[in-house]
Amino acid sequence: MAGLVAGVDVGGTFTDLMILDPATGDVRLSKVPTMLPNQAGGVLAAFQAAGAALADVDLIVHGTTTTTNAVLERALCKTGLVTTMGFRDVLELGRRTRPNAYGMTGHFVPVIPRDLRLEVPERMDAKGRVLTPLDEPALRAAVQQLADQGCESLVIHFLHAYANPAHEQRAAEVAAEIWPNGYITMGHALLSESREFERGVTAAVNASVQPLLERYVARLAGDLKARGYGRDLLVMNGNGGMVAADKVSREAVKTVMSGPASGVMAAVATGRRAGMANLLTYDMGGTSTDVAMIKAGRAPVSNEIEVEYAMPIHVSMVDVRTVGAGGGSIARVDASGMLRVGPESAGSTPGPICYGRGGTRVTISDANLILGRLPAHRFGQAAEAARAAMADQIGTPLGLSVEQAAEAVVRIANTHMAGAIRMVSISMGADPRDFALFAFGGAGPLHSVALARELAIPKVLIPARPGITNALGCVVADLRHDFVRTLNRPLDGVEMADVHALLAAQEAEGRRLIAAERIALTGIEAEYSADMQFIGQTHLLRVPLLGPTPSRADLQARFEAVYHARFRVDLPNIRANLVNLNCSVTGRRPELDLSRLIDPKGRLETVEAKESRRVWFGGWVETPVYWRDHLPLDLDLEGPAIIEQMDTTIIIDPGCRVTSDPDGNLIIEVPHA
Repeated sequence: MAGLVAGVDVGGTFTDLMILDPATGDVRLSKVPTMLPNQAGGVLAAFQAAGAALADVDLIVHGTTTTTNAVLERALCKTGLVTTMGFRDVLELGRRTRPNAYGMTGHFVPVIPRDLRLEVPERMDAKGRVLTPLDEPALRAAVQQLADQGCESLVIHFLHAYANPAHEQRAAEVAAEIWPNGYITMGHALLSESREFERGVTAAVNASVQPLLERYVARLAGDLKARGYGRDLLVMNGNGGMVAADKVSREAVKTVMSGPASGVMAAVATGRRAGMANLLTYDMGGTSTDVAMIKAGRAPVSNEIEVEYAMPIHVSMVDVRTVGAGGGSIARVDASGMLRVGPESAGSTPGPICYGRGGTRVTISDANLILGRLPAHRFGQAAEAARAAMADQIGTPLGLSVEQAAEAVVRIANTHMAGAIRMVSISMGADPRDFALFAFGGAGPLHSVALARELAIPKVLIPARPGITNALGCVVADLRHDFVRTLNRPLDGVEMADVHALLAAQEAEGRRLIAAERIALTGIEAEYSADMQFIGQTHLLRVPLLGPTPSRADLQARFEAVYHARFRVDLPNIRANLVNLNCSVTGRRPELDLSRLIDPKGRLETVEAKESRRVWFGGWVETPVYWRDHLPLDLDLEGPAIIEQMDTTIIIDPGCRVTSDPDGNLIIEVPHA
């Protein structure tokens, strides 16, 4: 691969592009507004802004929010479902859960409305034996009815198809004779899992976003080709891998969480080069904050993700948790006199008051401006408007000065975000003190040191380009395919030969799919795991395996070790249950030189502040301000300090020490009592 490698991430507000030359390490960056409804226009504008000739680009990897936003906003294609007689309401009944722990009511909109969910006579039992043959005339009538009602996509979701898919396969053959296009999703083909609700929701989401994703990707690929790009376009999947654009819509649901996944993959690559294998990733944007835990240099992948209430998507995705705290999160005093921050956001329009676009409610960004963390002179009269609103909306009701009110807003926001980090670490049996905090996103480095203090995290790692980290994740991503197959049997009754055969078949299929891609690789690796539980329990634990031929005793011992690490108890008298077998096959791409993400030509030999301003650290402190691109690689700086760059602002609290590594990443040492 001699040409340029490009990663492009389309967010809700901005489209970020990073182009890296593997031969020299030279980097070009651009950040342009996302164009809606046709996001392809923003991608092309980003290449134009970077001054890149598409004919010189060898590889483009694209992270997209197309499917994520479609699901969250319910802007989906009209989809119909054919299911087993008596089970049309599975998608709506779901599990016995509530959206609010203390509420008796909630609001839920199923992906497919009830009038588009039809039943046909057929039935398998849990062992895959036919109880009721498939009624093909009834099936034809149901499929025709859905087509006549204007459905663009079709889901075929039969009971226990994971154990025996024969009825789903035959139904798809019959439906293909009637259905006006190729958008037919079989539940078992996407997810061979025993749980009907989760499998049905996953299939329904896939079908309802499939046409949207295919049209968008085809349009983008065509536009790129017309402008000289001559190779395959690859799209980021939610598992942190990538897949060719002409194949991605077949399993469109796997692109949900594509954007957050790319940020985590960038953290893995950056941490590996920085010698930090254990990271807690912290991505704070304008609306929300995403957090994840990287252990031993491995991205956290789970097939138990619930995107929102009653929306479980059980395909392998990077395990990212989200809280409603971003730069635009609105602060308010509620009727009980309590200060609340988020989850409601001012967004980008009208945005925070300091943006000067008509916003009237104070936000986290306004608080950071008032505290001197952001330069007031860049915001003009809007800075004074933010101060006045903070005094009126927060300070006066709580009896606080403007600065105290702004500090309280930031502290409440930090508490929310620290809670999210605890959720992915402490609740999973990990100690935050064993990790470094990887802070990125436009607003993450503003709050990272405070969060590290709150959680007793000893170090903060700030990548070279925090605001464009998701695009970097696209540049460094590998190829990856994940497989899951349900057994759901007591471990002592499982035929181990069947286990070995299933894992071997999964690995072979992954290697076949990766070999079909036209991408230079350094090797192909396979990882194996099992989802297990004690009989009678509901939740599953992921148990890593050393290879594709584990013994029964090894499975038992490994499960008990994982269970003890998570819950600190032993249950020797309860039988273990082997629920799922999993295999992840990864095609490793050559490692890229990331040492020039900040242009070495701009670095100075000594540390020089460009200005100084007052910053609130519990009181006003005169604080030097530095431009990051000018800092030397042998940086050794004591806080307080502010480091600014094109895509973010970094706060270094008093008492902290910041150094730089050979790639230009900043390492902040946070002292703890």
